[in-house]
Amino acid sequence: MAMVVVTGASGQLGGRVAARLAERGVPQRLVVRDPERAPRLPRGAPVEVAVADFADPAALRAAFAGADPLLLVPATEAADRVGLHANTVDAATAAGVSRVVYMSFLGAGPASTFTFARDHWHTEQLIRASGLEFTFLRDSLYLDIFPLYVGEDRVLRGPAGDGRVAAVARDDIADATVAALLEPGHEGRVYDLTGPEAFSLTEAAAAIGDAAGVPVTYHAETVDEAYRSRARYGAPDWIVEGWVTTYTAIAAGELDVVSDAVSRLAGHPPMTLAGFLQANPDSVGHLRH
Repeated sequence: MAMVVVTGASGQLGGRVAARLAERGVPQRLVVRDPERAPRLPRGAPVEVAVADFADPAALRAAFAGADPLLLVPATEAADRVGLHANTVDAATAAGVSRVVYMSFLGAGPASTFTFARDHWHTEQLIRASGLEFTFLRDSLYLDIFPLYVGEDRVLRGPAGDGRVAAVARDDIADATVAALLEPGHEGRVYDLTGPEAFSLTEAAAAIGDAAGVPVTYHAETVDEAYRSRARYGAPDWIVEGWVTTYTAIAAGELDVVSDAVSRLAGHPPMTLAGFLQANPDSVGHLRH
């Protein structure tokens, strides 16, 4: 059985994929910056740990050598994120990897409203130009993060207007990703991974409030309000722009997309927001005070 390389294995998504591969007995090499943060998988699982950073091409080549396919979980947002991804694609090619499964973003394009989605599009172009076989999994926003967006005052704020988003749970993405890695026939394919229904943030706030047993409301900020409210974190301008355009992409209708790709790949329907909240009661625990 081929050895799968999993980058970002210490993160929320990479760790989920690694756990599912271990359950199936699939040999895998986990690429992490800190070996202490590598996921703890069942004893006896065929797992190796390689230490490498997206900024270190030589370490990446060593980490990828002799393994195939490669799961490329994007680097953490960085000013030179595309350059870091270019290092990874080059290293994969040099190491003899034949196929990459890349975790992209829904509607990725050079003029996407969500600025970070532009990085994903440029990365897709790098992969296409490399000659590697590829599968692009274009995730919607994570369903898991919406309860975390609610402030201590139980208000969900953002300039999303009345736009809608079919957010998708990380667990559903992980299930679909394992299928894309292990099953034949996904070469050259682009899949939109979404939840089963699109909802407005007014509806999201109501669902979160119902799950927490407290009133939660949505305040549709203006774009200026959004920039001012997030300036207090002291983040670089390009990061703040990414935060704000998460919402303006919803307002623009760019995330109002519902796909059946999770069902087709994972073999089960994706979770709804209500279903996720019911299955994960701790996700709203911070609102019960």
